[in-house]
Parts: sequence; structure tokens; C-alpha cells
Amino acid sequence: MYVIEFVEKLKSVAENIKDDKIREITLSILNNPILSFTDVKPLIKFEESPAAPRKHHMFTGGLFVHTYSVVKIALALCDIFEEVYNISVNRDLVIAAAILHDIYKYYQYVRDEKEGGYKARDDWYLSHDYAIVAELAFRSAKDDLIRVVSEVHGIAPIKTYEGLIVHLADTIDAKLGEYIQTNALNILKQLEQQISKPYEVLDEVVKLEGVKVLGLLSKNVEEFVKVIQKFVQRVYT
Repeated sequence: MYVIEFVEKLKSVAENIKDDKIREITLSILNNPILSFTDVKPLIKFEESPAAPRKHHMFTGGLFVHTYSVVKIALALCDIFEEVYNISVNRDLVIAAAILHDIYKYYQYVRDEKEGGYKARDDWYLSHDYAIVAELAFRSAKDDLIRVVSEVHGIAPIKTYEGLIVHLADTIDAKLGEYIQTNALNILKQLEQQISKPYEVLDEVVKLEGVKVLGLLSKNVEEFVKVIQKFVQRVYT
């Protein structure tokens, strides 16, 4: 499945963290993302998880696409902060927070058997932003990492450049992902005579073709439609 490529890319980036303790805890959670402080179990696999069931990156593996993009954007912002404004940034904290900020989202979701894709589960009480902070504290992470991760989603006021950078990167990619996804779904909904479950079809096509199939929307919409129609004809007729 295409998502494995993004998992390996994230691990490779994490291995470049210079601070031993930050690198160790980031890789530890990335390699085994089970919450240690609760007996609650996820209902989907880590590699399956979307970034959000409907808002952005709703497809299987969307969490890893989003996370890797956040890392890349965050590092680009580090370059800008340092080159343009002469601001020193701790890249270890930026990389770790970018990788970890959404990592426990998969605990929140379950397969949507009715509409396709995923939906929020009803029996889990803790959102991913609080879950990662609790897990980092439980695993005795460094205070500066806990602080930056807390700032990304607004649990704590943003008072570090590292927290600001990851927050901005997260916002940018979420908006980008939502824009691309909305365009794709609008096209699928125009084909409503053929497609009754657009979320299901989009999810399945991305799983089959990889996330870069969405890039056709910026190059050749007709080709994207052909990919969708070919899939629908093969699977649903």
C-alpha cells in the first residue's frame, strides 16, 4: 500500500534528530504508537488512519500524507525564519512535534460502513491532542518537547517559535488537503448517476492509485475523471 512509503519517510526524518532523547521517544512512538496510560484499544490500524474523517485527508493513509507534508512545510518555515529574520530555531523540536502532533488520531476513528471512509468512534473520550501530551508525559519526555506539542493545537498558548512553526505548517497543509479533497469530491458528486458513495470511491481510488492521483486535478481533470470511471466500472458494475 502506498502509505508505507510515507511511514518510512517519517522514520528517516526522525532518525536525523540530533538530540538523543527527543529522537528516541519520537521513534519509539512512531514505531509502536500504542497509548501506555489506558487499556483502550484502537479500532483501525495505524497505517489506515485518515487525518480527519471528512475535513481533510479523509482517505486511508491520509494521516501519514498530512504528517509528512507538515514536516516538510515546517522545515521550510525553519529556513525562512533563520534566513530572513535571523531567528534561531530548534529543528529537533520542530521535527518531533510535527511527526507526533496528530499521531493518536487513529484512536478516534472507525470505519464508516454506511457512507465509506471513516467516522468518529463513540466510545473514546480523549482527543488526539490531549492524548499525545499525556503519552509524552507518561513516557517522561523532555519538558520542551511537551510544551511545543501542546502549543501546536492550542492546549497551551503559543510562546515558542517551534510551536508557532508547527502550528502554521499544520494549518497550511490542512487547508491544502481540504481544498484538493473538496475539488475531487465535487467532481465525484457530478458523476452521481454512477457514484452513490463519493467518500467510499475517493478512498478506494487513493488506496489503489496512491495519493498522487489527486495531482491530476491540477493538470488534467478529464484524466482524473477517466481514472474514477474506470474504477467504478470495474468494481461496481
